[in-house]
Amino acid sequence: MTPHNNAHPLHAPFLRLWYAAPAALADPAVEQACAELLDEPERARAARFHFARHRHEFLATHALARTALSQAHPLPPRDWSYTLGKYGKPAPAPPCGLAFNQSNSVDLAVCLIGRLGDDGEVGGEIGVDVEPFHRAASILPLVTKVFSPAEREQLAALPVADQPLRALSLWTLKESYIKARGLGLALPLSKISFLFGGDEGLRLKADPVVEPDCARWRFCQLDREGHRISLAVETTGRTPPALEIFPAQPPFTEPVLPVPGNASWFPRSGQRT
Repeated sequence: MTPHNNAHPLHAPFLRLWYAAPAALADPAVEQACAELLDEPERARAARFHFARHRHEFLATHALARTALSQAHPLPPRDWSYTLGKYGKPAPAPPCGLAFNQSNSVDLAVCLIGRLGDDGEVGGEIGVDVEPFHRAASILPLVTKVFSPAEREQLAALPVADQPLRALSLWTLKESYIKARGLGLALPLSKISFLFGGDEGLRLKADPVVEPDCARWRFCQLDREGHRISLAVETTGRTPPALEIFPAQPPFTEPVLPVPGNASWFPRSGQRT
């Protein structure tokens, strides 16, 4: 793949969301091409999946991340190496000013990538989570385990028909946040609240021991291909850079251009006008 670097000044902050359908890897040639973008340990992990759909999900997700990184940096997809945080969050090694996070379902792989600027626009961490809409109802039985009392109160106040989608939104927001933090389920989910309504539209509220500065975070939700995608971005400025969206087609052999799209970030009070 020849990376297609958009017209961003070198080291300027940016934020991009990439997504792709693992179903394209049902073609053996596409599967092989994606596998060739990975390193040997990743290919070995992919080979251990019993079901083809899960192997395709893994291959698409990891090939997409490497493609996204190479679209923003001259290193070829095969040459990326990662370090893993204590709870498994990957980061480019050696550091190159880029942060990324990936998520996947059987039917959609996503990767959020950003360059960390020095001008206060983008902070240190980003996170993304994706879930299909058809999973919404299955999240409701888990509310007492994963949602805070304040979240459950808002959820119960909604019409019954609206509760599954709210549960899906909460689930993906929490996942994107804990992934951005790089701590995963080491963070107590019941002490992290995403509250809807008011002038802010959506805001994070958490026990100060868990999150000492909720104001440093911005959140966004998008719907693509029957899925809800939640983004979490740590930013010391009032809003992240404009989000570019890249629908990528495996095996990612051609340069990709972003598609038009507007992203609303929350809390609203933190946005520039």
